[in-house]
Amino acid sequence: MLKYMAKILAVCKSEAKGTAKHSVPSAYFVENYGIEGDAHAGNWHRQVSFLSFQKIEEFRARGGCVEFGAFGENLVVDGIDFASLPVGTRLRSGNTLFEMTQIGKECHQHCAIFHQVGDCIMPREGVFARVLCGGSINPGDELEIEV
Repeated sequence: MLKYMAKILAVCKSEAKGTAKHSVPSAYFVENYGIEGDAHAGNWHRQVSFLSFQKIEEFRARGGCVEFGAFGENLVVDGIDFASLPVGTRLRSGNTLFEMTQIGKECHQHCAIFHQVGDCIMPREGVFARVLCGGSINPGDELEIEV
């Protein structure tokens, strides 16, 4: 049974750590690893990051000029407030299944976005997940919360 669905607006990755993520037309999510070709993928609990489009829009309304991927997020989703969901929530897009493992993160060194506008939303609003079942995801695909 599904609670509700949302829409994926952007899929982002970066080929090297320490560089901004950029939107890609499609990505393959590897089970127990993350996005194929993404520098942050690996056998750990933060394989994929999610950020709500609404939170990005609120940030932009406060004067932040940011593109998708600027906060290090892999998936930008319209219609879900991720930080309000409990760890363990399962999210599905087609055959690809995720399990949320962490809400927010500690920011050890302020990123370029923080230095630009004095704030970064990823430590508060971003969530992380591991890939339970792999598959391809494209912008425009639906994301569902499984209950």
